[in-house]
Amino acid sequence: MVETFLIPSEIIVSKIYIFRNKKVMVDRDLAKLYGVKTMVLNQAVKRNIKRFPEDFMFQLDKKEFENWKSQIVISKLDKMGLRKSPLAFTEQGVAMLSSVLNSDRAINVNIQIIRTFTKIRELLATNEALQRKMMEMEKKYDGKIKKIFDTIGFLLEDKIKPRKQIGFK
Repeated sequence: MVETFLIPSEIIVSKIYIFRNKKVMVDRDLAKLYGVKTMVLNQAVKRNIKRFPEDFMFQLDKKEFENWKSQIVISKLDKMGLRKSPLAFTEQGVAMLSSVLNSDRAINVNIQIIRTFTKIRELLATNEALQRKMMEMEKKYDGKIKKIFDTIGFLLEDKIKPRKQIGFK
């Protein structure tokens, strides 16, 4: 029987970073999700390095590594384990990891991660479409809306003389 458990999407999303204009996850975060040591994950990748071209995985350079360390809050004990820059896996690289780490947990976690990447991509596409529509509406109605606000502003100003009250005092 296959063991199934869910990792909340928020946890997965919090482990996605952007480096070199790509959404990536680093080796230590993936190892935690898969329930293996980072060293075990990296060894499996090195044994199957042909499966991980540059667009699937890359090692963070010194500047990226410092930027990544500043983004996460890690204890002094955790920092001692960071002797080298982590490996960063793109969505395709994460998908490839399931074939390298051949366990039920790795397969289940990969499915969840890929679904999360897909949701993010869909949200970004929706956001871009909404942004385009808003810009079109602004162009189309900008002049008319300005006239409305100008008219309202004119009415609110004290340019209109107050009328004398009529009736009994």
